[in-house]
Amino acid sequence: MNWDLHFKGFKNYLRLERGLSDNSWQAYLRDVRKLLEYLELRGLSLNPQEVEVAHLSDFLRYLSDLGVAEASQARILSGLKGFFKYLLVEEIILDSPVALIESPRLSRKLPDVLSLEEIEKMLSVIDLSRADGTRNRAMLEILYSSGLRVSELISLKISDLYLNIDFLKILGKGNKERFVPVGQDAKKHLQLYLEYVRCHVPIKAGQEDYIFLNRRGSALSRVMVFMIVKELTALAGIKKNVSPHTFRHSFATHLIEGGADLRAVQAMLGHESITTTEIYTHLDRDYLRQTMRDYHPRS
Repeated sequence: MNWDLHFKGFKNYLRLERGLSDNSWQAYLRDVRKLLEYLELRGLSLNPQEVEVAHLSDFLRYLSDLGVAEASQARILSGLKGFFKYLLVEEIILDSPVALIESPRLSRKLPDVLSLEEIEKMLSVIDLSRADGTRNRAMLEILYSSGLRVSELISLKISDLYLNIDFLKILGKGNKERFVPVGQDAKKHLQLYLEYVRCHVPIKAGQEDYIFLNRRGSALSRVMVFMIVKELTALAGIKKNVSPHTFRHSFATHLIEGGADLRAVQAMLGHESITTTEIYTHLDRDYLRQTMRDYHPRS
């Protein structure tokens, strides 16, 4: 079998032609390897060119029987579509067996969103007398002010700051650059961190341009930012499921509620498709519905 050879080619295709991050292409490969593991479990010694629609249908039923959630099944199927698309591009196959497979129907769960009061409560419990408190305040202000993904936050560099015109340069998914505005409060707390805290951190070689550093002078990890947000959520007494991404959802929702143009929000979030941004119009409708229930005399 020549799976390993095609995995190597698929990896290069994802990295070089599609410009995916390490996390993304590794996830794609893991999903395709699940199919290979299933085929081996069934005792089927097939090359990728020999995989048929029936094999994929059986594989999805197998995942369902294992209790794999529909969202996870859809993600795995997306990885398989990418793999067989690569085989088509390379003319290794003539038709994709995935083309006739329907994705599981997903119920679209709207993400938790923080109110402005809840965001202010989380910011207020940060201990600004501590160096890491000044850093954490700047991070949360940036997350909410500019709607960044956590990966974009931790990779933000000093050379990405255009504070004289109140903008940040962001390197998003697929290594696509975009410029997003930064609010005055976020700008103020970012400057406080840079001028009074970061300058005292012993920075490791190769980390000099990263903005948000840990005590040892290295760029923060996604896990560290997640833990900081969870700790502040508990301190603020907020019962919602809050993560760094919640600030991004809140940023977009509050803009839509305030009447912002959907295309402008799409550009700031870095969404490739407007349909991804449209989830926030659903959130907005929920907000309007709840407002009617709360204030209409005959609701």
